[in-house]
Amino acid sequence: MKNYSEQINTAVEHYRKLLENQLARVERINAAGEAVDYSKMDKIVIGVCGGDGIGPTITAETARVLEYLLADEVKKGKIEFRTIEGLTIENRVAHMKAIPDDVLAELKACDVILKGPTTTPKQGDGLPNIESANVAMRKELDLFANVRPVRVPAQGIDWTFFRENTEGSYAVGSQGSNVTDDLAIDFCVTTTEGTNRIAKLAYEYARANKKDRVSIVTKANVIKTTDGKFLNLCLEVGKDYPEIATDEWFIDIMTAKLVDEKRRRDFKVFILPNLYGDIITDEAAEFQGGVGTAGSANIGKRYAMFEAIHGSAPRMVKEGRAKYADPCSMLRAGVMLLNHIGYNAEADRLERALDICMFEEKRLSVTGRDTGATCREFADYVSETLERV
Repeated sequence: MKNYSEQINTAVEHYRKLLENQLARVERINAAGEAVDYSKMDKIVIGVCGGDGIGPTITAETARVLEYLLADEVKKGKIEFRTIEGLTIENRVAHMKAIPDDVLAELKACDVILKGPTTTPKQGDGLPNIESANVAMRKELDLFANVRPVRVPAQGIDWTFFRENTEGSYAVGSQGSNVTDDLAIDFCVTTTEGTNRIAKLAYEYARANKKDRVSIVTKANVIKTTDGKFLNLCLEVGKDYPEIATDEWFIDIMTAKLVDEKRRRDFKVFILPNLYGDIITDEAAEFQGGVGTAGSANIGKRYAMFEAIHGSAPRMVKEGRAKYADPCSMLRAGVMLLNHIGYNAEADRLERALDICMFEEKRLSVTGRDTGATCREFADYVSETLERV
């Protein structure tokens, strides 16, 4: 056997620093205060950050609809919309940072953020290896809960996914180690408080919304340490909610059960580690019409960010089709934003208008090409429908 002492020592030192950073993060989590109460704020600042690709198009149209709904509150000075530039892939590469410092400062000056998709460099695309802007934002703002609802009333589907957002396989996803040319290793992270807070949020949501079932999804039979810890902690939290049934599933069989017409109506609320939640919510969105129709909330104690669950679609931009991008996912995220800051009546109106436009009346459809409506035309259709609901 070769002598790998030098490579091992280098890797050990690398992981020592990662472990120190993660332990420092645990201390910050444990020291965090109570969640912000928007009802006690004199003014709520909504940052509108378009991202790149089709992001600026769908974000601008969603912001226009939200401004229409909140026009009176803006006039009273209770709501401020603030545009934030600079989260494009070009600017991020120029600064060699997932989020440039000046952009991060602008984001932190807001209370909630409506964020468009951003491009993440991948192997072979010629871009430098910078971290996903989404992952970086979730870590910087400690947005620990990714909440993704999927509703298809005609099929009896009413699911809400609570995906842990700051740990799991994504925690240090760009900071692994190529120990040798033949061996690469990454990290999977589970902490006690990190898991407890996502579990408590999911169970509190279930209780408040009269959902009688929570399903915990892991691969704890194989990934026994981190997934096992996640599962056991969630089960322990579930004991505080005796009126809610708790069950546990492995991620592979859960992906099958979501397409099982006999079983999928039974599921209500899900709790998942980061990677599994990312994958399965894309599958779930297909029942609703695809990832272009599903919104996403990223919730922390101080900040919250709302976004589409799909990517930046650079091909659409390259082919000159950005104006035909579907804004429904961002508009659904807008519903979640309104609910989060306490404007529930406005959220209900927007959700109802979207149901009419997307599923019932369907006077306009967005195809992503000139065979359908433009993003702006569909946003106008939603605004017109708001007048009727």
